Amino acid sequence: MAVHPNQALFGGEKPFPVIPACEHFAGSEKLILKALSLQDPATPNAAGPVFDITCDCEDGAASGQEQAHAEMIVRILNSEANKYKMAGARIHDYTHPHWKQDIDILVAGAGEVLSYITIPKCTDIAQAREMIAYIQQVAKQHGIRRVIPVHILIETHGALRQVHEIAQLPWLQVLDFGLMDFVSAHHGAIPATAMRSPGQFDHRLLARAKTEVVSAALANGVVPAHNVTLDLKNVEVTYSDASRARNEFGFMRMWSIYPTQIQAIVDAMKPNYDEVTDAANILLAAQAADWGPIQYAGELHDRATYRYFWEVLQKAKQTGVTMPEDAEHAFF
Repeated sequence: MAVHPNQALFGGEKPFPVIPACEHFAGSEKLILKALSLQDPATPNAAGPVFDITCDCEDGAASGQEQAHAEMIVRILNSEANKYKMAGARIHDYTHPHWKQDIDILVAGAGEVLSYITIPKCTDIAQAREMIAYIQQVAKQHGIRRVIPVHILIETHGALRQVHEIAQLPWLQVLDFGLMDFVSAHHGAIPATAMRSPGQFDHRLLARAKTEVVSAALANGVVPAHNVTLDLKNVEVTYSDASRARNEFGFMRMWSIYPTQIQAIVDAMKPNYDEVTDAANILLAAQAADWGPIQYAGELHDRATYRYFWEVLQKAKQTGVTMPEDAEHAFF
């Protein structure tokens, strides 16, 4: 019987998360519903189910309306509109009086379908640890046995200083880099132009910060996610930013804040079609050889390269890249 790559290549260790390469933020009920519709290929101009949606409590809720806003998110996530169950939520930060209420409402009401919870603006690992512990506590209280993935924004000096320790926290799936708050925290030492390209990649303080976030994430089996592109309408700029983030810094996911940015990010982050074809052929041959070493196109391949190419195929599946039919049938 053919052995699946997950069983053959990882041997009980935690596999690297394979999640969508694009994370689209939506704050209001109208924008959340619009974003959910864009996950459905039947919708005109839809990107398809290749991106996550972050329902935003932090910036989306008007002051005094925090409870109603979180309850609205729960209602939508439990509705038929959330067809693909690819939506999470960003809660308020540790200093905000409603962060626990956000968790109470979201986990109790939508803990079984919530894709993740994003924690912003931690200035110390103790804050992140306390917030994750509270998520776990509320989940246990309501009989939710699944791990609810946690995403943590690295956007303060304190978080960056402790990023390698933060990356080891339980339930963590993603480290997000928050560019604008990070620039603001430098009191003018980093110019506002560095919130855009090329400065956001070329300024040495920002390049250092992004490199540290990616390094910490990947060393701990966590996905590094890149900040937004401020230019909402220019698809080429978004594509260029996503491409630089992926190929020069190693980010594997990026935020979107406008619908036209979604496909540009997915296109920039998805694997090359030729590499997908090679990955499929190599893994099919490896499976036929009971995952022993093989030759392909005059090159030796073994379990080390099989792991790499298995992740390529999984990313291809997540980003909608067509793969050979026999690989689709064998592995998915």
